[in-house]
Amino acid sequence: MRLGTEPYDGTTLPPKRTTSITSVHEARDALGKRLRELRTAAGLSGRALAESLSWPPSKVSKLENGKQTPTDDDIRDWTRATGSEGETEALLASLHTLEVQHAEWQRQLRVGLKPHQQEIAEINAETRLFRVFESTFIPGLLQTAEYARYRFAQSITVFKVRNDIDEAVAARVRRQDILYRPDKRFHFVLTEAALRYRLCPPEIMLGQLDRLVSLSALPNAKLGIVAFETAYVVAPAHGFWLLDNDRVMVETFSAELNLAQPQEIALYGGIFESLAGAASYGRGARAIINRVIDDLASEPREDGD
Repeated sequence: MRLGTEPYDGTTLPPKRTTSITSVHEARDALGKRLRELRTAAGLSGRALAESLSWPPSKVSKLENGKQTPTDDDIRDWTRATGSEGETEALLASLHTLEVQHAEWQRQLRVGLKPHQQEIAEINAETRLFRVFESTFIPGLLQTAEYARYRFAQSITVFKVRNDIDEAVAARVRRQDILYRPDKRFHFVLTEAALRYRLCPPEIMLGQLDRLVSLSALPNAKLGIVAFETAYVVAPAHGFWLLDNDRVMVETFSAELNLAQPQEIALYGGIFESLAGAASYGRGARAIINRVIDDLASEPREDGD
């Protein structure tokens, strides 16, 4: 949902992050083992290395056992203290690969929200088939500017990042031009719960729901809604995006995961088909959306209107 930890300058294509959750742990473990090898080759105990760097002893243990991800400065300090400066660039390359695989939001958004939207736009430009399931909120490509503003406000509150909401909203709206490209195909599946969660004021949500009704008629897009009364074969545990048959993108509270093992893509492809098969489309989808609109519009407002 998202793309590396280095600030994106908008001139190059961000690397494709192809990984599984298992391979992320394996990569962190491998980096830790290499750090341990350099320390033992230098004849240093963990305590001695920590003392030379003014670190708590537990930090050396955590880095070597893959319990903590080092920073660039940690790598440079480690190689300097162990007399292995020649290994610095290789270790930094391994670290940056790991960061790309498992993109922590705190690092990813540290320069603001807009750069991330630009990076997503680059990935969208390469993708031909989008299969999107969301159980909690409206997907970014379908959001109104007002709804998007509340989504970004949550990110700023949670991660304490720079407030560039205006620029981020504008970037997200520009991304949506892709919906009208005939060479792209979209299949969105939302739960009825995503239409009813109170993630913004009612008047904002009413505008968002009205937009969904309009977008349901796009010729290159399918919009399915899974009604509350539907019996699920597969529980809607979390949202995910299938981009072509290359990757699955999953957002958690702490990070964005990019899964690309063939068995993982096949698994999520099957799950998507099950969820999509439970959804209503066309008039049926619009009937569910309009039902939510009617329920929301009939609620009394705080001002008494």
